[in-house]
Amino acid sequence: MATPTKTPADKSHSSKRHRDHQSATDTSSSSFSNRLANEFEKRFEAYNRLQAAAVAFGEKLPIPEIVAIGGQSDGKSSLLEALLGFRFNVREVEMGTRRPLILQMIHDSTALEPRCRFQDDDSEEYGSPIVLASTIADTIKSRTEALLKKTKAAVSSKPIVMRAEYAHCPNLTIIDTPGFVLKAKKGEPERTPEEILSMVKTLASPPHRILLFLQQSSVEWCSSLWLDTIREIDPTFKRTIIVVSKFDNRLKEFTDRWEVDRYLSASGYLGENCRPYFVALPKEKSMISNEEFRRQISHVDAEVLHHLRDGVKGGFDEEKFKSHIGFGCLRDYLELELQKRYKEAAPATLALLEQRCGEVTDELARMDSKIQATSDVAHLRRSAMLHAAAICNHVGDLIEGAADPCPEQWGKTTEEEKSESGIGSWPGVTADIKPPNATLRLYGGAAFERVMHEFRCATYSIECPSVSREKVANILLAHAGRGGGRGITEAAAEIARAAARSWLAPLLDSACDRLAFVLGNLFDLAALRNQQRNSDNGSKLTDMDGYVGYHAALRRTYNCFIKDLAKQCKQLVRHHLDSVTSPYSLVCYENDLLGSFGPSTNSTYRYNHALAGSFGLELSERAVVVHNDSMKDQENIPPENNAQETTPGKVADGREARRESLMTVPETPSPDQPTDVNFAIKKELGHCHEIAGRKRHSRTIGTNRNVDQTRGNNGCGFLLGNGDNGSRSGSAYSEICSLAAQHFARIREVLVERSVTSTLNSGFLTPCQERLVVAVGLDLFAVNDEKFMDMFVAPGAIDILQEEKQSLQKRQKILHSCLNEFKSVARAL
Repeated sequence: MATPTKTPADKSHSSKRHRDHQSATDTSSSSFSNRLANEFEKRFEAYNRLQAAAVAFGEKLPIPEIVAIGGQSDGKSSLLEALLGFRFNVREVEMGTRRPLILQMIHDSTALEPRCRFQDDDSEEYGSPIVLASTIADTIKSRTEALLKKTKAAVSSKPIVMRAEYAHCPNLTIIDTPGFVLKAKKGEPERTPEEILSMVKTLASPPHRILLFLQQSSVEWCSSLWLDTIREIDPTFKRTIIVVSKFDNRLKEFTDRWEVDRYLSASGYLGENCRPYFVALPKEKSMISNEEFRRQISHVDAEVLHHLRDGVKGGFDEEKFKSHIGFGCLRDYLELELQKRYKEAAPATLALLEQRCGEVTDELARMDSKIQATSDVAHLRRSAMLHAAAICNHVGDLIEGAADPCPEQWGKTTEEEKSESGIGSWPGVTADIKPPNATLRLYGGAAFERVMHEFRCATYSIECPSVSREKVANILLAHAGRGGGRGITEAAAEIARAAARSWLAPLLDSACDRLAFVLGNLFDLAALRNQQRNSDNGSKLTDMDGYVGYHAALRRTYNCFIKDLAKQCKQLVRHHLDSVTSPYSLVCYENDLLGSFGPSTNSTYRYNHALAGSFGLELSERAVVVHNDSMKDQENIPPENNAQETTPGKVADGREARRESLMTVPETPSPDQPTDVNFAIKKELGHCHEIAGRKRHSRTIGTNRNVDQTRGNNGCGFLLGNGDNGSRSGSAYSEICSLAAQHFARIREVLVERSVTSTLNSGFLTPCQERLVVAVGLDLFAVNDEKFMDMFVAPGAIDILQEEKQSLQKRQKILHSCLNEFKSVARAL
């Protein structure tokens, strides 16, 4: 049997079939690759659209993103240029150094020249394409400066979004952040470095973001300034890609293989699982073509590998480290990593989009209801009444004591209350008044009680002011001329009453203003508290957002209510002040009344009666010296029975009266005769709260001595010294000043303890808790429908609601578009 053999024809046919099979395989492989590339482009475009919508509408969506982080001179700008595939001289304008820049790179094989467009700051729309590189740089600079000027800040977290379509850039999105700095530039606030650090941490903290950390090769790992910051954000470097930039600067230091391998491994600092990328880029600063720029990037990568292979003894471990050396390797890894993250996140993103679309639809329905309700008066009345009642109830709760909203954020210290109220320090008070808890941030009832305590401290810090001799002389002369048994006691009381009216009245007004300020602040807190409660409970019964006219009317009514309370309280406390300072008030004489059944009553009566009969009063500034030549060598010893006093209604013994008329008033009082009034006054002023509970007989004791002085001058005149209290401690002037201080302290105590405190509490707090809701209801709702609707159809109110509706409709449209795209992407996965 002959062995079969292949003829040339058979061989030709077999070869053809092999070529056809290989061609089909190649076609199938190419088709599969194209399909994968097409799927990624769709997925990438969907994420880019979603990112643009999130930036425009403030949506917080967990979109996989790469965040570039590093110091100001660590090469972030150069890396971005290399990824884009063209230069636009960003270093001269410091692109993005004070605002984040979101670079959306779109690989478009038809874009032979880069097409860059910037997203509008308040919209998801993009502007016209920009071709000139200088225009791109200028746009970034001008947008940054405009926003910082508007916000009056050194940095801003609001990003600039730039979309770059180019045939030589990968499908990649990177958020470029401001570079870390140690010191602010000239003209910038000193806190700029701290603000940049805080902003970058905020941008890098979301777990769905990949951190691209750049550090110069000249910096050792152990002395890295910002590596610890990255560890704070991502302790295990699980989502961090570390890039060693300007790697060519370090190549000269390597001579042996072990040196290169040890440096490339970064062992001991970054951990076993963290392998950095080592990148060098062209240093050419002059303007070159885009094609030349890309050629130089490839050339530098080749030069680095050539040096490591041939310039280092033994080369390096290529199997382990080659995939992490060069810009090309980093670019490919970033693109593949982002594709991987996009694919992994697509299902979760789809679910979140469906949720957000539902929420926006619900918001849009509520907005439609609001607009329709503007013509439903009954519905508006009910909603407004419920909302106003809730606000009033929250005000009452805050007065009773509440811990929300957070006192640390919304409370005020004593100094902040003074500054923001514009009232400042207490009028007439020179002492630094520091009530307890002055540095704590309080609001509501706690702040009210602190102001009350501060008012009491301020009031008790005021003493009776000094009075001139002319005033004393005018009062005494008037009383003496009319007669009637009045005298030093009445003069001192009149001085004390005048001082109280002059010095305490401003304090009362300031107290009312401070308390009104504390209660006025409760409106915003009550509104915030109501909003939080509605949000927690999911209640929309009192949702009155958008009705600007209504909210303004409610605030105005509340402020007027508090202002009226302050006005009424001022009138009440002024009435109390007028009462205790009235000539008919017995406040200054309570001690006399309490002691009217004691032995001192007759002495005071006799003294005032003797003073009233003295018409020839001498009130000059000079010291009046009375000499009695026949008695000048005798000691100033009072009569033995001088201390004995006569009960009112009985006639004194004639011999006792004769003894009193023969008393001698020496020029200088004897040390054995101290002025008891001064001692009593000083003791009582040191303990203000003990005034009401003590019987003071020192006044009548001093009075007896002055009676004797008057009579020692044979009734010719009443003497006022020149103020030398050391030598004239028993003079009428010092007596009146001492009594006036005593009366002033008594008036102050009665006013503060018996009248003002209870009046301010009942005048401010009780109405806020019991009458506020009625007052607000009468003012806002006890009107006809036409006037009531003015709050809801005021100019601009409907327009605001319509604008919000249009914004919601636009957001709904974009989110639904993104949702449909992600649904198609999900089907392809």
